[in-house]
Amino acid sequence: MSNKAAHSAVRIAVVGTGYFGALHAGKLAGLEGADLVAVVDANPATAQGVAAKHGVLGLSDPRDLIGRVDAAIIAVPTKAHYDVASMLLDNGIHLLVEKPITDDPATARRLVDRAKAKGLVLQVGHLERFSAVGVALREKVKDALYIESYRIAPFRERGTDVGVILDLMIHDIDLILTFVRAPIESVEAIGVPVLSPTEDIVNTRVRFTNGCFAAMTASRVSFKAERKMRIFQPESYIGIDFLERSLRSVHKKAPLEGSLRPEIEIENQTYEESDALLEEDRTFIAAVANRTPPLVSGADGLRALEAATQIMRSLRENLDRLAQARAAGPSSIPEPA
Repeated sequence: MSNKAAHSAVRIAVVGTGYFGALHAGKLAGLEGADLVAVVDANPATAQGVAAKHGVLGLSDPRDLIGRVDAAIIAVPTKAHYDVASMLLDNGIHLLVEKPITDDPATARRLVDRAKAKGLVLQVGHLERFSAVGVALREKVKDALYIESYRIAPFRERGTDVGVILDLMIHDIDLILTFVRAPIESVEAIGVPVLSPTEDIVNTRVRFTNGCFAAMTASRVSFKAERKMRIFQPESYIGIDFLERSLRSVHKKAPLEGSLRPEIEIENQTYEESDALLEEDRTFIAAVANRTPPLVSGADGLRALEAATQIMRSLRENLDRLAQARAAGPSSIPEPA
């Protein structure tokens, strides 16, 4: 156990020491109020390598955390989220679960209910909420009517245990659901697998019962990285570039006295680079220490997963139609009269 921690520090572990797990461990090792006790990985050598770097325990079984920690961050592959999280919740351990919360809304709902019944903090790692631009948007978006988002990236092996909807689009789904507090009315999604067994590029159109419409594109087989969003609402338009940390907004103001033409105000803002992962971990530690609700709750993670599941269902239906059309062979086009 780290000897730097104060008596009141939250004893915490990281389960899964892949890319994000190793990053979380590095943040927690220097975070005030946190006592990084252990890291866990199914590969003992991987666990020991990260553990040695931070002077903590390296374990291969998350059950060995029971009695040793107050909280844990789960960064194992998505398909293992439920089994690991449910076991730790049953043993009174507060959790931050990397996005998506699980790969199935039914298991996600069980985790939410279990954490509530036991009075435990359950936070979900929707990282974009903690970026400088993500924080600014919470103040600027009041009544979204139409939203467009683009989240594209070059192909990489990391993250391909799930399709691009749960890998990348889930970030924009979560953000949009914080702006639009209305049920989804309809979903239409198209996309294809390209370099992995699951979908690698998807475009979806989501209509909400309050009339808002969202169009999202996510790709992990692009030549460049791009993360942008445009939000239109009454009398204003907001354009966001998450990679450039920039925000451009246009607002309609009342006409000047004696004029019929409305005034247009343009605002350009670039935000300093921030450490969203560190901020995410800091708010989790504060929620555990103070027993306060986290910024991104288990219920938020469940709602994002339910929306993603609707999108995946529409995608599967359209992929089935595509497969049937291809199996039927090329259709003949009649010659013009």
